[in-house]
Amino acid sequence: MSIFFSKMIGTLAVIILVAGYIGANDLLSKFYSAEQRWKYIIISGILGGIFGIYGNISGVSMPGSGAVISVRDIGPMLSGFMGGPLGGLLSGLICGYHRYTMGGITAVACIIATCAIGVLCGFITLKFYEKAIQPRNAFIIGVLMECLHLAIVLIVVKPFDTALDIVRQIAFPFVITNAVGFAFLISIMTFIERQRDITLAQSRLQSELEVASVVQHSLLPPITDTFPGRKEFEIRAIMETAKEVGGDFYDFFFVGPDKMAVIIADVSGKGVPAAMFMATAKLTLQNAIRDIPDLAEAVRTANDNLCARNEADMFVTAWIGLLDIPTGEMEFVCAGHNPPVLMRSDRAEFVRVKSGLVLGGMEGIPYRKETLTLGHGDKLFLYTDGVTEAENEFHELFTEKRLGTRLDLLRDKDPEEIIKSIRSDITSHVHGCEQFDDITMLCLKYN
Repeated sequence: MSIFFSKMIGTLAVIILVAGYIGANDLLSKFYSAEQRWKYIIISGILGGIFGIYGNISGVSMPGSGAVISVRDIGPMLSGFMGGPLGGLLSGLICGYHRYTMGGITAVACIIATCAIGVLCGFITLKFYEKAIQPRNAFIIGVLMECLHLAIVLIVVKPFDTALDIVRQIAFPFVITNAVGFAFLISIMTFIERQRDITLAQSRLQSELEVASVVQHSLLPPITDTFPGRKEFEIRAIMETAKEVGGDFYDFFFVGPDKMAVIIADVSGKGVPAAMFMATAKLTLQNAIRDIPDLAEAVRTANDNLCARNEADMFVTAWIGLLDIPTGEMEFVCAGHNPPVLMRSDRAEFVRVKSGLVLGGMEGIPYRKETLTLGHGDKLFLYTDGVTEAENEFHELFTEKRLGTRLDLLRDKDPEEIIKSIRSDITSHVHGCEQFDDITMLCLKYN
């Protein structure tokens, strides 16, 4: 019995190794489409037949009877699992015929048994696939199939006493080795299949996120030679998301010929939910500001609209300014956002006012309108907390203080150079640490 076990286990190990390699390299799934299903059935049947032939060749012959004890049946069982009844039948015919050519008292019984096992495994997996791929159930199926094989030997082989003697000698190692091997092989194949599905799903998700990132950036206003296209001011901005998509955004648009709205905002959270709420908040603010002349009332209306459809309980901090281009006077509302920095020729200072509640937090909240005046050459620097809260390996933040100090030194620079310099400072500060929050900056120079 120990000879049977050791020889069959060695053969089984080779079959499992080869089957695992085939599964891992995705050699069969390319034929799995409906148009090529018949090719998949044939290839899986031939593959199982080859496994069965290898089982025949490496099997153990019983002295005196010519019976061959092997793991041949795993080939038809596997083909039935992959290619259905037809795949199992094809595999059974291939390795069964090979077994028949080897001769012996059990030759006819073996060809009948291998074909029957392949067909039955095919029907079982067609009807109960999800249950059949569970290791325990696969083991039970293997036991039943090998018991069927032994039953066919008892029925077909004559005289019956000889058949019974063969079954007594091989039953335990024959059933257990084939059943355990089949269960183990199914476990490996289904695990590889699931890992491949996960990889494909992740690849599709990554592709979709890349498209979403492009779409999100397309929602931001372009800064080109033709837009904004006004000599009275110069504007530059960047948005870098911590993930493929994020919740930060900036916006600027004209409200009539001589007024321009400037917005910077930061949605709570990250990723796809934040990006979706970002798009909603941007559109809601833009519509409210264009439709309602009073800025404070426009922000209040936008907040009410965001609260009314905020099932995800998200919120957004925002700084909204409305610049009168001829005079340089800017009305603004702060909704829980970081204070901007006003850069004049002699100093840079934070514009600190009493902030209103974040948008999307609670309906019916009034917002207070403040004003500031931009003079010739003044710059207004807006940012999100991804700038001041950028963290290095020692968990030290970039901080408002460091930002204010750097901007004070950059007073005479143009907006593009200011943003590039601050971004470079942040990169130096974090020193290669992962970016945990979106980084968004906007700099407006009044001419």
